[in-house]
Amino acid sequence: MTATLEATADPYHSRVAAEWEAASRVDPVVWSDDRSGGPLDLERLAAYEQDGFHLASQLFTASETALLLDEAQRLAAEAQPGPGVIIEPGSQAVRSLFRLHETSEVFRNVARDPRLLEVARQLLGGEVYVHQSRINFKPAFDGKEFFWHSDFETWHVEDGMPRMRAVSVSFFLTPSTEFNGPLLLVPGSHHTYIRCVGATPENHHEKSLKKQEYGVPSPEAMRMLVDNGGMVAAKGPAGSAVFFECNTMHGSAGNLSPWPRTNFFIVYNSVDNALAEPFGGTPSRPAFLGERDPQPIGTWG
Repeated sequence: MTATLEATADPYHSRVAAEWEAASRVDPVVWSDDRSGGPLDLERLAAYEQDGFHLASQLFTASETALLLDEAQRLAAEAQPGPGVIIEPGSQAVRSLFRLHETSEVFRNVARDPRLLEVARQLLGGEVYVHQSRINFKPAFDGKEFFWHSDFETWHVEDGMPRMRAVSVSFFLTPSTEFNGPLLLVPGSHHTYIRCVGATPENHHEKSLKKQEYGVPSPEAMRMLVDNGGMVAAKGPAGSAVFFECNTMHGSAGNLSPWPRTNFFIVYNSVDNALAEPFGGTPSRPAFLGERDPQPIGTWG
């Protein structure tokens, strides 16, 4: 009984009830007091606040992006089994490489590039750190799907992220088209928090990084969100980036095309929103999934 009361006192509790619930967001979407003090103008800020994402086409040049893709492919080719190296279910293809801001100087520099960093600071209202970074690979013909989910639901329940004060950036290292499994987003879904069903299994991350089954919305919840907001595919040439709010419902289909889809994924979190103990009562997940000793980017040498 006490555990249930503690859970329901948390405005973002989840995975404690027998049925899914929709709850209203209680946090701002744009945290800056001075909305004119950043790279996004007032119109783009208003669109982000309404839709929960912002697509910046060709933010990096073709030559810059080609070098980053070469680095990503080199890292995948040299990857050894271990924490932060995720293999596709049913094959030996690399699905994801984590914690690139610590293991690759090239991608550490991308994380602190002003074209990305200053947008994050503007949206989150101040200094930030990298909560998580990874490269997601979707090989041609066989790249698997990522099911619908709100990142914040997992980060809150399994990592201890207190509030919705983080922004994710999916940076396109290859073109993202309607054919190669682009990121799909539900506009406006960040205003509604979906409480999911099912107690979190022990060491859930070991399976969820390949196929997530807990912390995902029910079909009924997804129909409600899509009926209200529709669906958008984040498409664009290599060098583009989509910034999306941590509670925006998103996912992607598998890649049946002959063209790979490779993205660098960065999560910026406010330094005032550092991780606490997981709100779901489970042990903390490994640091490659959520930095527990964060370094503000402003202090990076």
